[in-house]
Amino acid sequence: MAARSNARTTFALVAAIGIPIAACDAKLPDDDLSGVLDAYGREYRTLRQQAGEADWLLNTRIIPGDTTAASRSERAHLALAELAGDPRLQRWLRRQLEAGTPTPIERRQLEAILRSAAPYAAGYQSAVARRIRLENRQVETLFGFDFRVDGRSVTTSQIDGVLRTSRDEAERLKAWEASKEVGEALRPRLLELRDARNEPVRAFGYEDFADFKASAYEVGRDELLALTDELVADVWPLYRELHTWARYELADRYGAEVPTDLPAHWLPDRWGADWSALIESNRAELDRALAGRAPEWIVREAETFYRSVGFEPLPESFYERSSLYPAPPEADYRKNTHASAWHIDLERDVRALMSVEADARWYETTHHELGHIYYYLSYGRPEVPVFLRTGANRALHEAVGSLLGLASMQGAFLESRGLISGGRAPDDRRRALMREALRFVVFTPFSAGVMTRYEDELYRGAIDERSINRRWWELVRAYQGIAPPTERGERYADAASKTHITNDPAEYYDYAIAHALLFQLHDRIASDVLGQSPHDTNYFGEPRVGDVLRPLLEAGATRPWQSLIREATGEDLDGRAMAEYFSPLLERLREENRGRTHTLPSESPRG
Repeated sequence: MAARSNARTTFALVAAIGIPIAACDAKLPDDDLSGVLDAYGREYRTLRQQAGEADWLLNTRIIPGDTTAASRSERAHLALAELAGDPRLQRWLRRQLEAGTPTPIERRQLEAILRSAAPYAAGYQSAVARRIRLENRQVETLFGFDFRVDGRSVTTSQIDGVLRTSRDEAERLKAWEASKEVGEALRPRLLELRDARNEPVRAFGYEDFADFKASAYEVGRDELLALTDELVADVWPLYRELHTWARYELADRYGAEVPTDLPAHWLPDRWGADWSALIESNRAELDRALAGRAPEWIVREAETFYRSVGFEPLPESFYERSSLYPAPPEADYRKNTHASAWHIDLERDVRALMSVEADARWYETTHHELGHIYYYLSYGRPEVPVFLRTGANRALHEAVGSLLGLASMQGAFLESRGLISGGRAPDDRRRALMREALRFVVFTPFSAGVMTRYEDELYRGAIDERSINRRWWELVRAYQGIAPPTERGERYADAASKTHITNDPAEYYDYAIAHALLFQLHDRIASDVLGQSPHDTNYFGEPRVGDVLRPLLEAGATRPWQSLIREATGEDLDGRAMAEYFSPLLERLREENRGRTHTLPSESPRG
């Protein structure tokens, strides 16, 4: 039944461009490029919307043992796969590109369609179906997992709370070990899923799935890896000082010898990717100010911020269709607790999947996710062809959200909103800068180093059954200077406890590139447009901020990302702005660490 339905979908495309269904084996017309693109775009958008709705259900109502949502998602993605993987379409796309007659915007559409078709290569339907089934099973396992501490079920939010706040080392160790148990459950299917992702894209000429994902940046895989190495190198001098500071500070906190590598359970994040909770700044005061607020107030406040810089009100459907708050304790279902933004129909149906609570962490996260939402709304319009309704590159999407997230936590902004007191001492500002470094700088070796290199090696085939966990910890030690608190053998797959190994795979460098971009954008807005200190900026009520961002967002992927970034920032992508932002802290930490032993090398790791 499903196969016949999918076949009808393909026939509908053929009929839409004037070929009788009876002649469906005929080639697509070469003299009606815009007609085929429009017809294919309509059909693709319909099927993508159905897949989006199915995935939304799969992520918002996870019922242990119930495969209904997973089956619906599988059927929807198989229908999309049959359309995208149609061999006639793929041959036609290549003919159009080889002909050399498309306009620049048509060429970008053709290239985008071909890239999107690669995971559905014709003749690899069994591998595609296997990949979809495996991904859905891994999603259900990851987000439906029963985390337990001392035999009691706990949520990931509770685990995170212990790691952020507890001074009891034994309690921290239990929470950290519990957070990794899901990796053991995901491990048996990890390499099978890798192979199912690799097989179809290799038929399109890519080396593997990681090579395919890198192609979205319109540069070679090696060039992209070199860029991520440079981003690590840009922050390495400061990261090395932060690492030394943390080793001594936390050894004193826990009454231990100063370690060579930081024990993972000493850090306030499950992957050691964010150490900002080690420092109190305006976030503690903000927590107190938000404690009496309703979670919905947090979301509405974030919308108010975007509107104040010149963006439109959110569609009311955003509030009606999103899943914004934690599942009720009595609910018979679980939900994906990883915050994300969704563009269901590539037009106005935008949604956020969050579990907002009234605290500083969710205040910033909500501002970040609405950055994605407003990006969707900016390019989700008729003037932008369907296949170009995406970010100019994936990192730019993250950069916009992170930019507004950073702006929402700046002291001057929070003072203007009445959420923290004014007249802060210089020491408060230094602590705020330290906290930002423990988030943004510390994150770079994890994202551009550990995750990027692990997934690259995974999809290349350099990681096998005997090295799934060993190689992870080798990279964590090399790039982060972190060690597991207990022996972690090959029964574990600690990498798989990170959401992105299952979801949005082989693209975690997006976040590292996004941070470089956000500081370039912030430097331009704060220094050049608003004339304010980049360390203490208030964007609120400044339409000039929207004037900088809007051309960048509205273009979608209609133009090369390099030129759009150059126009928005006045320079090419690099880590200069980020390094300059934190340069005052580097000198202060070097003085504070005088006489202490550094255990990280002076040169950053290279691939």
